Amino acid sequence: MAIGIETAADAGLTDLWDRVFGTQAAPEQWLVIATGLVALAVVGPHGIWRLARNAITIAHEGGHGLVALLTGRRLDGIRLHSDTSGLTVSRGRPTGLGMILTAAAGYTAPPLLGLGGAALLASGRITAFLWIATALLVVMLVMIRNAYGALTVILTGGTFLLVSWLANTDVQAAFAYAVVWFLLLGGVRPAFELQSKRRRGGAGDSDADQLSRLTHVPAGLWLFLFHAVSLCSLMGGGRWLVDV
Repeated sequence: MAIGIETAADAGLTDLWDRVFGTQAAPEQWLVIATGLVALAVVGPHGIWRLARNAITIAHEGGHGLVALLTGRRLDGIRLHSDTSGLTVSRGRPTGLGMILTAAAGYTAPPLLGLGGAALLASGRITAFLWIATALLVVMLVMIRNAYGALTVILTGGTFLLVSWLANTDVQAAFAYAVVWFLLLGGVRPAFELQSKRRRGGAGDSDADQLSRLTHVPAGLWLFLFHAVSLCSLMGGGRWLVDV
């Protein structure tokens, strides 16, 4: 009897593993293009972007937090605000490679996450992308230190969880492709917004300015790096998506 129970449990785990990390059929080309156009429509208009930018802020601050942990810094917490700004607080050496990488991770995180998502979708691992995104949001929720931030992450993570667990494969594919397109396209706009603010004399404590103080490299060159990462990610990720 014990052997039978163990076999059933093993079979259940195998089925779950196959469901999450197995491959799914690529969607129709029209769906890939349509989800890209939807994402572009969200990123373009100011009113819609003002709301959707909260998702980019989650990725931005999550990038700061993840790299802070990976470089041995102590992550004190993350705050997300209703004006789509955010703050990640970590402890450690105020200078050095760890601090530089942590500061550089914000603007580069959304497009790089989009690039990684495009790689997963191109290999047919749509459900895996949804579950990995859900897991990252759950981990981030633990570090959120304000009510608005918690609500935003819970709603976002809940949406991913519902789609990955309850939706059929067609809905999962449409949602996953729309999210990846949004990360790729939405990852481009913040660097241009920062450039515009700096041109008007604002954003004096931006990530680019902090990096300039840390490295003695002009903030404009760091801004160029943000542009390069986001645009290259869009080109590479977009090609992977449309070539499936």
